[in-house]
Amino acid sequence: MSTEQNLLEDLEWRGLIAHSTDRDALHEALSSGSLRFYVGFDPTAPSLHMGHLVQILTARRLQLAGHTPYALVGGATGTIGDPKESGERIMNSLDTVKEWVERVRSQIEPFLSFEGDNAATMVNNYDWTESMSVIEFLRDIGKHFPVNRMLARDVVRSRLESGISYTEFSYVLLQSLDFLNLYRGHGVTLQFGGSDQWGNLTAGVELIRRTLGERAHAIATPLMTKTDGTKYGKTEGGALWLDPTMMSPYAFHQFWLNVEDGSVGQLLRVFTFLSHEEIEDLEAQTAEKPFLRAGQKALADAVTALVHGEDETEQAKLAAGALFGRGDLHALSGSTLAAALREAGSASFTRADGTPDLVALLVDTGLAKSNGDARRTIKEGGAYLNNERIEDPEYVPTDRDFIGGWLVLRKGKKTMAGVQALG
Repeated sequence: MSTEQNLLEDLEWRGLIAHSTDRDALHEALSSGSLRFYVGFDPTAPSLHMGHLVQILTARRLQLAGHTPYALVGGATGTIGDPKESGERIMNSLDTVKEWVERVRSQIEPFLSFEGDNAATMVNNYDWTESMSVIEFLRDIGKHFPVNRMLARDVVRSRLESGISYTEFSYVLLQSLDFLNLYRGHGVTLQFGGSDQWGNLTAGVELIRRTLGERAHAIATPLMTKTDGTKYGKTEGGALWLDPTMMSPYAFHQFWLNVEDGSVGQLLRVFTFLSHEEIEDLEAQTAEKPFLRAGQKALADAVTALVHGEDETEQAKLAAGALFGRGDLHALSGSTLAAALREAGSASFTRADGTPDLVALLVDTGLAKSNGDARRTIKEGGAYLNNERIEDPEYVPTDRDFIGGWLVLRKGKKTMAGVQALG
């Protein structure tokens, strides 16, 4: 962000504002000292994903600009879950939610600073809802929510025919209570979240106005979509998880490395802290020489480093190079090699049954359709074991060939698979 540009303009330039309450009032609030803001995360899964990362990085931007973050993990709202258009969520047990609360907290904490004049604060809405009685909730909160306005919400309207429970219907009251509680107890005046949360965000603003007669602010960030309008954040294996045990740093890096050219600029603006000039330069390079994939490489390196650290980013880059014959496989950690090979496709055998020969391995991994196809590949010089060409179809890998219990097979330049020795 240049010195001439204010925070709100930077957020708009990065495409991070889909909706907001009054812009002039918001600009004044963001320009008048350290504003206190909050963003919430419901632990409805054991890990956060790409959509949550938009919110985490936006919170970091605001804190770097001098504002004070409150990161809310929904130990209460997470037991219910915000209503979805596709149907009712599965309600998880209190013990499961408590476990996920801690996992989510640990994923958020590295992105924010908990020291200094604008130190971040982590809060859990279970702390102020646990002791609230049903009568208090209905009398003090429920009375401020006209049912006709609640029925007008898009997600509610879309679920009326298929059915929506009172629990889901009331979720907006709980999220609004969070904003009211943080406003009243901590001076928090701004909430932000994804654009699918806009109804909940504005309901909290309205609750503060109705109960306290005060003004609060809200911002909604856009949902990440590809150039064809479909949502980002999904891979063939599911969501783009931040937890390395649910999605390896190698697979995470590969996801960003393979995004379409038309989305690179948008993703660089939202997910990196590169300057406007750096991003515009990468956009120009991607447009002029897309085959160099300069934007994708910068994006993959920057986001993976933010989420998994510099060491894992370097391992991911080394793995991509080594697996396709441009680096030393032995330089890779066992976990990185295993993750990369599982992504590429793999087979396994039990050591007690003996190690198969190269022909059998090519067939078992799907790199060859038949024994005859495997023999032709070897004869034509297209079969590689650990990046070394093998010309003997009867070759049986020895213990020295295994790297952390794995073999790396390749057919030609780009088709690869792994073989794991078990037992």
